[in-house]
Amino acid sequence: MARSPIPSPSAPQSPLPGLSRLNDAAPGAAEEALLACCGSRRWAIRMAAHRPYPDVGALLAAASEASYDMSHRDLTEALADESCMPQPLLGMRAPGSNAARTALRAAHAAYEARFGHVFVVSLEDCPPDEMLDTVLVSIRARLGNDPDEERSTSAEELRRITLSRLTHLVSSHASASS
Repeated sequence: MARSPIPSPSAPQSPLPGLSRLNDAAPGAAEEALLACCGSRRWAIRMAAHRPYPDVGALLAAASEASYDMSHRDLTEALADESCMPQPLLGMRAPGSNAARTALRAAHAAYEARFGHVFVVSLEDCPPDEMLDTVLVSIRARLGNDPDEERSTSAEELRRITLSRLTHLVSSHASASS
């Protein structure tokens, strides 16, 4: 899988309170907080073991590297965890017509039947009014992928989602606790 560049911070940053809490958390608490970002237990253990992270950039770089190093089994575990998250189908909360929602439900079902896991795509910079269409277009396009190509695409999308979740984790007031 091709590696995307890691955004580097523009200026040195002091650790955010959430990053300090993650760094100071007991190993089990840190692993659980990290599992909320990526459902691979081996990934979470690796990330917890490499603490402390001096800044968010170092955390995100380590997370990307750990994501690229995930085995087939690790990725399967992480994608299965995405299926267990209590949320509506990706894109269903976005504004749009009932016909588009029906088409999206059908596309999600076809995707899961073809690839055996939920559809994942990062919507980090997608405006809310474009989400439903973006997900629908993306899922339809990816239905044409062969299984290996789709696994690679899913891994990259999961990596991007994980980085977003990690950023939120260390930016929020409620983070890992010891």
